[in-house]
Amino acid sequence: MGGTVPRGATGIVTPVAIDSDPIPVTLRWAVRILRAEAVAVGLIAAWLVWADLTAETTDLPSALLVTAFAVGAAAALWALGGALARRRAGARAPAIVLQLMLLPIGWFMIQGGLGWLGVPLIVLGLGTTALLVSTPTNRALGFE
Repeated sequence: MGGTVPRGATGIVTPVAIDSDPIPVTLRWAVRILRAEAVAVGLIAAWLVWADLTAETTDLPSALLVTAFAVGAAAALWALGGALARRRAGARAPAIVLQLMLLPIGWFMIQGGLGWLGVPLIVLGLGTTALLVSTPTNRALGFE
């Protein structure tokens, strides 16, 4: 009976579902900012490693703790950016917490005479938080 069963049509491509709901601009910018912050903190961490290795006198446990904190913050920011890019709703709250941590850092920089750096950090933290709680981001993450 070989050859008597009709074959299916050849050359037809199975339809592929296309994501009809692209990532909104607000979420895309929040992810970009989180990733940029991760790179900036990573560069600071690299400088801290260099400073730890070349310092003549140091409090080694404190130096290693500060360096580990910077490395962990960079990794967390990068991972949260990736999770938000994949629309993982659970990544939003930790990302907001990290952004709100910029407020006291900026405030103490202003108090210490580094207003040129403190004010932009506060604006960055508030702006990124606003992007993360905006209506389009809420919809994309399934909160509405």
